[in-house]
Amino acid sequence: MSGAGRAPVKPRVIAALACMAALGLAGTMAVGAVANSEADAVAPADAAPAQRIVTLAPHLAELVYAAGAGDRLAGTVEWSDYPPAAQQLPRVGDAFRVDLESLAIRRPDLLLAWRGGNPDHLLEQLEDRGYRVVALAPERLDDIALHLETIGRLAGTPEPAAEAAARYRAELAALRAAQAGKRQLRVFYQVSWRPLYTVGGRQLISEVIALCGGRNVFEDLGALAPAVGIEAVIARNPEVILAASAQRGELQQWRRWPTIEAVAQGQLHAVDGDLVVRASPRILGGIRQVCAALDTARAELPGIESASPRD
Repeated sequence: MSGAGRAPVKPRVIAALACMAALGLAGTMAVGAVANSEADAVAPADAAPAQRIVTLAPHLAELVYAAGAGDRLAGTVEWSDYPPAAQQLPRVGDAFRVDLESLAIRRPDLLLAWRGGNPDHLLEQLEDRGYRVVALAPERLDDIALHLETIGRLAGTPEPAAEAAARYRAELAALRAAQAGKRQLRVFYQVSWRPLYTVGGRQLISEVIALCGGRNVFEDLGALAPAVGIEAVIARNPEVILAASAQRGELQQWRRWPTIEAVAQGQLHAVDGDLVVRASPRILGGIRQVCAALDTARAELPGIESASPRD
């Protein structure tokens, strides 16, 4: 990178970086440190449904609404902005910290946490204070349907949650079928420009790229949100470069390296960062955007047909 002064980071980029930084911590946290994990998230048959839920990540608030339990939400964290009703919820902190006084005022009987995003020590602290914590880990696209069903059981809304899960599974299956057999493209996903962050092979965005017939050029990296160098991107020579729409301007910085095939062929595409990052049913919209970008590339790259089968 050049030695020019550091450009200011826009709030949306900060949010994306916070999300990715949280994901990056997942590989260093002890597994199983929180007692109430996904494995024991189902309430006993005689347990009363949660009445006052606080979510500790934006995607969890989205899941609660999608599971038909939005009226049970008593609070959430910063960057929870969907659906619009979530914007009116009281804030108790962010993905990394919780204001204990604000949380106590909300009087939650259930905290929904993000295993791998919220620090384990924070969740342990909350349990030590007597809160019921259920931590969900979205590792695969299929997990989103499971989490909808889990939240439905916890909140006493199993029917609408099951319906939402069924719709999600059906749409995901349709997307997979529509993309099957398409020519694989090398893809680089840019999380931020300075510093240059991408996603490793265990991050949901990498699975989204694969579903659309692409291959994340950094899928071999173990970190979920690794920092990489310009030289590494040049060496892996992606055919498509993707970035969040909030970074549309930064995406154009790649034009300084015309030897990269994606740059030479004009395959620099912006997608909605919230849709591809958040593990909620809205990720289906992110998948459609990524697939549309790759289909455009297949139509425009020389010697590639948009629906040609893999060799």
